[in-house]
Amino acid sequence: MKHFPFFLLFLVVLSSCSNSNEHVKLTGPVFGTSYSVQYFSEAGVNYQHQFDSLFTVVNHSMSTYIPDSDISLLNKNKSNLIDNHFAYVFDASKTIYKSTEGAFDPTIGVLVNAWSFGPEKRIIGLDSLKVDSLMQSVGLDKVSRHENKIIKENPNTYIDFNAIAKGYGVDVIGRFLESQNVTNYLVEIGGEIRTRGINKEKESEWKVGVEMPHFDGTKSLLRAVELKNESMATSGTYRKFKVDENGNKFSHIIDPLTGFPSKTNLLSISVIAKDCMTADAYATAFKAMGIKRIKAFLKGRPEFKVFLIFENEKQELETLSLNGFPEK
Repeated sequence: MKHFPFFLLFLVVLSSCSNSNEHVKLTGPVFGTSYSVQYFSEAGVNYQHQFDSLFTVVNHSMSTYIPDSDISLLNKNKSNLIDNHFAYVFDASKTIYKSTEGAFDPTIGVLVNAWSFGPEKRIIGLDSLKVDSLMQSVGLDKVSRHENKIIKENPNTYIDFNAIAKGYGVDVIGRFLESQNVTNYLVEIGGEIRTRGINKEKESEWKVGVEMPHFDGTKSLLRAVELKNESMATSGTYRKFKVDENGNKFSHIIDPLTGFPSKTNLLSISVIAKDCMTADAYATAFKAMGIKRIKAFLKGRPEFKVFLIFENEKQELETLSLNGFPEK
């Protein structure tokens, strides 16, 4: 459902039981990537079937890769009916769209496709004139929700929740576990994480890691982070980009204000928030905003902790922790 970067590594060791609480770990494929869920349950109940059923529902609602999903039918103007999952994510997207002054915009999907980062065909010979033409259908302010229906002012508007739906999927699983009275868990989908409680095996907070950016595909850990009833999502460009016939690299994150791949020295952005959907969306928005705007945005918003990895003027890697992002 989204560009699926693997920016986070688990720093956990599994065991079968601890203090009469069985440590359950379930994994599987989802959203074009994989999921991993750990939780402690006295009964050791296996929720794999329930997880897969929930993923199926979310996918059928918001996956642009499924031809008859709600979002695909909406984009093809074949139906404007949506379910509760779509409505929830749409309303959240509206809020984030406004708070970021358009830096987060799910209607940028038409440009994502045009630049060949989405499920639809790319546009050959894409230039500024064609981009300007496509931008006429961009803008979440041109789309509204009336109960279970979406109204588009422009029929060419293409909605793509890839920058928020994966985080939402993480929250769906987390909330399901909470409904089953599971209080200690970690849910991860393609690097996006939600935690509650503690890792009871170690009697400590859940620990995850932020990767060092490597363009050659190798992996190494830059920083270990403890999450305390929090979620974390990461967005970056060092693993997914395209190269044109002239050798120019293009980021997979499109700037909603210009319609072009974002040009920035930011390589990786990690956001800690209460829920993973919110962290996911803001990690993408911050990529388009740049360091100066991120700093201004975070003033008076202590609910977000942010970690930036970027290249300085000497093309050296630097890091910046904002709003109390854990130093270790």
